Amino acid sequence: MFVLGIETSCDETAAAIVTGEREILADVVLSQLDEHRPYGGVVPEIAARSHLQHVDRLVAEAMRRAQKSFAELDAIAVTGGPGLIGGVIVGVMTAKALALAAGKPFLAVNHLEGHALTARLTHAIDFPYLLLLVSGGHCQVLAVEGVGRYTRLGTTIDDAAGEAFDKVAKMTGLGYPGGPAVEKAAALGDVSRFVLPRPMKGKPGCDFSFSGLKNAVRLLVESLPRPLGPQDAADVCAAFQAAVADSVADRVKKAITVFKARWPQGGHLVVAGGVAANTALRQTLIRIGSETGLEFLAPPLNLCTDNAAMIAWAGVERLRLGLVDDLSFAPRPRWPLDPDARKVGFAGVKA
Repeated sequence: MFVLGIETSCDETAAAIVTGEREILADVVLSQLDEHRPYGGVVPEIAARSHLQHVDRLVAEAMRRAQKSFAELDAIAVTGGPGLIGGVIVGVMTAKALALAAGKPFLAVNHLEGHALTARLTHAIDFPYLLLLVSGGHCQVLAVEGVGRYTRLGTTIDDAAGEAFDKVAKMTGLGYPGGPAVEKAAALGDVSRFVLPRPMKGKPGCDFSFSGLKNAVRLLVESLPRPLGPQDAADVCAAFQAAVADSVADRVKKAITVFKARWPQGGHLVVAGGVAANTALRQTLIRIGSETGLEFLAPPLNLCTDNAAMIAWAGVERLRLGLVDDLSFAPRPRWPLDPDARKVGFAGVKA
């Protein structure tokens, strides 16, 4: 089985070909960081135009690297949402055109499901498992019961962790993208110099919150001499990163308790999403897994950030189950993995 995957949900244009035997034949990713860096974040219109400009070339390059023709493909998978709708539309229309022209099945993949199933591509693990999905736009913990079967145990009630990393990087003058910049600075900082809050720690449930922590960093930065010196910035980043890790650890431990009670056959704790590349967070999760008896797994760093290999693999999983989509599929800016999960508003108030 050979599936072409296309990813255009945010600021990476990507194409990949993956086999049913979990082999990545081609994985091409074009980052738009240089285009968005002057603005300190992703500009949706710029992202969409860049996807439109480059997606055909990247698909052709993936096909060339894999040494496959469109006739040899079994299906074409694409991120159908959630994401920046302009970019999602570019990918979906490209995939529809290719599927129609080549006479191949069209598979609209939930971007979050791509992240959720990556551990099955890289480690071939069985269902169920506990997933911490943590990225620039999402922060949630889910029980992964099967393809298309997810139970959300907790979610952020305000900001995502990755968004907080980006804002802290901007406040400390480290630029964009924030995650790698904050982690690099934190490695040179004194983690004990500043004390920051641990949002939601000790509270019932498994939900996350990062807005208050982000505001605490803002107040801390404003209290320091300006311009902010390199050591001050490093110390702030170290304190912030430690606070995030502690908060996430508390929430994940509560989720593990729920997971073990409801899915006792599950044996893995998996992390996915762009923030999963953070070393401090990984070390924290490894420790938690060891303490709770769950084996910790994380995809390689290149498969934590947005990529098309995960979309192609999710396509493989869905194709095996006959979950093919019609060409009338409409791109979705929002697409929850667990549509039955409760809605939460600010401060955890049920909406």
